[in-house]
Amino acid sequence: MAESELLVQLGVVGAYLVVALAVGVFAYRVTGRDAEDYYLASRSIGTGVLLFTTFATLLSAFTFFGGPNLAYTAGPEWILVMGLMDGILFAILWYVIGYRQWLIGRYESYVTLGEMLGDRFGSKRLRALVAGVSLFWLFPYVMLQQMGAGEAIVGLSDGAVPYWIGAAAITLFMIVYVVLAGLRGVAWTDTIQGVFMLGIVWIAVGWVLSAAGGLDAVSTSLAASNPEFLSLGGGLYSPQWMIAQAVTIAFGVAMFPQINQRFFVAKDVRVLKRSFSLWPVLVLLLFVPAFLLGTWAAGLGVAVPEGANVVPVVLNAYTPAWFAALVVAGAMAAMMSSSDSMLLSGSSYLTRDLYRPFVNPDASTTREAWIARLGVAAFAIGTFVVSLFRPGTLITVGDTAFGGYAQLALPVIVALYWPRTTRQGMFAGIVGSQLFYVAHVFVPATTIGGVAVFGSTYFTWDFALYGMALSLLLTVGGSLLTAADADERADRFAVGTRAD
Repeated sequence: MAESELLVQLGVVGAYLVVALAVGVFAYRVTGRDAEDYYLASRSIGTGVLLFTTFATLLSAFTFFGGPNLAYTAGPEWILVMGLMDGILFAILWYVIGYRQWLIGRYESYVTLGEMLGDRFGSKRLRALVAGVSLFWLFPYVMLQQMGAGEAIVGLSDGAVPYWIGAAAITLFMIVYVVLAGLRGVAWTDTIQGVFMLGIVWIAVGWVLSAAGGLDAVSTSLAASNPEFLSLGGGLYSPQWMIAQAVTIAFGVAMFPQINQRFFVAKDVRVLKRSFSLWPVLVLLLFVPAFLLGTWAAGLGVAVPEGANVVPVVLNAYTPAWFAALVVAGAMAAMMSSSDSMLLSGSSYLTRDLYRPFVNPDASTTREAWIARLGVAAFAIGTFVVSLFRPGTLITVGDTAFGGYAQLALPVIVALYWPRTTRQGMFAGIVGSQLFYVAHVFVPATTIGGVAVFGSTYFTWDFALYGMALSLLLTVGGSLLTAADADERADRFAVGTRAD
């Protein structure tokens, strides 16, 4: 790559990030210092902003680079998992979990999931458990964004710029942005980036198709080089694998701190209902073209350098350098939208669910704010250091985090809808399923007495699904076997439909 092209590309990426940062600085000037405004924008978000801030928050490296990479190597069926099954499943969960959380949060002024559950069950320990589990699985997902940014820079520059620079750039940006912006700034930039990426990815698809000779030419090349990509299923894409991926991703997304907290922020019930109704359409409009780019790259014989992502490489091959840089800049900004949302929500879990209840209940607002900022910096630097060791592919790292969060979902749903749920049942469901899942992630597969244990599947189904089933069994069973303590408050969740 010519030095002039490299300078143009890095200039485009840098300029885009400066514009995003400017929005954050402006948001800082109009954001209040109280927790409800800083973390939830005073529960005043409208339909367009709520829809796009949720959308852009999910435009992570898993979506933008991991998905196309998988389509490049294994075929386009990933569109069915993320675009169809996951888009629809998450929309349903947005109603099942999100609507009820919004009703409860509006009347009880909750800011975090842990705060809501801890108050309902009269337990600081449960509040800390939910926060601790959430922060534990947040670590690999923040690291995923840093890995994606590093690989994007490698692919865009044809290896001229090393991996660590991209990872370091996103780390610095996310720290500065979260310290300044609060949810209001995050939501504003999310909306800008979501609209931008939705438009630019379709322009990219049209440009690549035109430069490659049209859809017929691309399809013919794909049929010649990868004929299996034109048939449904096969190889990696077994029905069991696809269903497990769709379920764990959708349920995991619903428990992500940065997504779950958005269940509290809608201005009114109409905003909430319009948002989850439009969600599947928005998901399809982005995921289909992004994953098609990865699929077509395989048919066009695009060679992806080691440590790079397919999207920047295919754009470099078929579009001008400035346009490829613009798409990658937008994708990196979208990843930063995910990262800053994660760190903002993570800081609220740290300060409100751990620091205040257990360390300093009488902390001033100023002191709490500084603890949050220091926590954000330490967390981001820690994930950056680990990201330098590249512990797996983007899909592997993301999938691990999704599965960990998915273990929380069924106990939360039970608690939201079943007044008979007890504190002990919640502890049993959350702790039991997390121990099961963590053991399967970190303990090597082995055979004991001729029986395989700690494998990735049992009877061809992913172990994460068994963990979810275990969480449901332990929560319901534990609740039936124990009585509610005197300080448990089932009435906290008895909101009915008063907000309608």
